Amino acid sequence: MTEHNSTSFKVVVIGGGYAGAVAANRLRQRDDVEITVVNSRPTFVQRLRLHQFVAGTGEAEADYGPLLGDGVRLVVDDATRIDTASRTVELASGRALDYDYVVYAVGSTAAPPTTVPGAVEFAYPIAELEHAHRLRAAIEELPTQAPITVVGGGLTGIETAAELAEQGRAVTLICGDRLAPSFSVRARRVVARWMARNSVDVLENVRVAEVLRESIVLSDGCVAPSAVTIWTAGFGVPELATRSGLHTDALGRLLTDETLTSVDDNRIVAAGDAAAPSNQPLRMSCQAAGPLGAHAADTVLARIAGTAPAALDMAFLGSNVSLGRRAGVVQLAHKDDTPMNAHISGRIGAPIKETATKWTLWGIRWEARKPGSLFWLKGGRRLPLSDSEMAANS
Repeated sequence: MTEHNSTSFKVVVIGGGYAGAVAANRLRQRDDVEITVVNSRPTFVQRLRLHQFVAGTGEAEADYGPLLGDGVRLVVDDATRIDTASRTVELASGRALDYDYVVYAVGSTAAPPTTVPGAVEFAYPIAELEHAHRLRAAIEELPTQAPITVVGGGLTGIETAAELAEQGRAVTLICGDRLAPSFSVRARRVVARWMARNSVDVLENVRVAEVLRESIVLSDGCVAPSAVTIWTAGFGVPELATRSGLHTDALGRLLTDETLTSVDDNRIVAAGDAAAPSNQPLRMSCQAAGPLGAHAADTVLARIAGTAPAALDMAFLGSNVSLGRRAGVVQLAHKDDTPMNAHISGRIGAPIKETATKWTLWGIRWEARKPGSLFWLKGGRRLPLSDSEMAANS
């Protein structure tokens, strides 16, 4: 059994993404908390900009220096198991970190379906930095007019297709069902018109049945050339909770109560995409990640103080999508994340989207400078989402 220092509290934050970075900074409200962030990379990855990196229109990494407050230690390693008996986090390097509390913020990743022949072998995911590097290299080797297929009509698929099309690439977007399913009818029409003007071939109500090295087979039997197939539909989460013997939902997200505390161990608190409070996870998004990270930190601080942690309370504002560098659509939403019949689009949509993207880093820096300062809209009713709805919003 690891011996713990009785004069301080050790908190290990597993994952240095949007939720983990906010949680680590917010924990600094107490000076007797030792905070360690375990992250597989030495830089912060802006997942919201990976489509830009792939298209060669922007970068997707940021220095952790201004993002993590004084006293937060960054360990570049992979957590392989949480040993709840000894209260240690085992690392791939062979090291182990002892803890009093864990913030489980491992995030999400891409998961091309094994049920679609060739998807795992030949399709390119885009959810992680390493995926984006591999995909960018493959695209840079192609002639400009080589056919590129983007699979998935959700926000990530739309942004990827639009970014590549604006660079003169020949793009087909296969939606599965409908384009931008989380948007209102009017907002979807705006996206569709932009795609048409920029020569993106949008296929609704059709799926990919098979991925080959240089082509795809559609559900209607048609075969289409595809020099590169980009898979943005579907998602997964790391298997750390499962390997650690903790209860998860069907996708592997850590099951928690409404305070984000694991149903198995009150020393483990979840945040971000890998959390499933009351088995009703929020939409995977940066909009949810910050509040979830902050709430997870508040739960840990409450337990340290010996007070009852509060139940999760957050509301959504809407969602947005960039259409290249010069246009965008902002879909306004009710607090429960259902779309209003109201949106902002065109050239004014682009700076709003860019500001929202920058805000994700501003919020982390703000929390680093002044722990406890991050605030969010509350009063939203959480609606259960099916896995297909979660994927469509990604």
